[in-house]
Amino acid sequence: MPVLRPLDPAFPIDRQLAVDATPVVLVNLVTLDKADEPRFLEAWQNDAAFMKRQPGFISTQLHRAIGDSSTYVNYSVWESTAQYRTAFTHPEFKAGLAAYPSSVVATPHLFQKVAVPGICIA
Repeated sequence: MPVLRPLDPAFPIDRQLAVDATPVVLVNLVTLDKADEPRFLEAWQNDAAFMKRQPGFISTQLHRAIGDSSTYVNYSVWESTAQYRTAFTHPEFKAGLAAYPSSVVATPHLFQKVAVPGICIA
């Protein structure tokens, strides 16, 4: 079972899930012991397959840190916080968390695009 550590302790994921926003991007920084990488990848793949079937899911991607680091970051795009909340709190998803190695520390946080004139569009 992974440990959930807030990126922003003043506004952890459980509080973020209560905010209605559209669309949202989940960014999740994950650290783990190197020996646990195969088990982590299998559990993540199963979770991603579950999420892909959920209403409001748009996409996901997993990235591994370069070099000898066993740090990962994944992001997923959702139509709304409400739809992500439904998937994140679904009993099937919660049961799947037990498949993660105990060394996993996940740092999930929800974001929205920001418009910056001449650079980024929202």
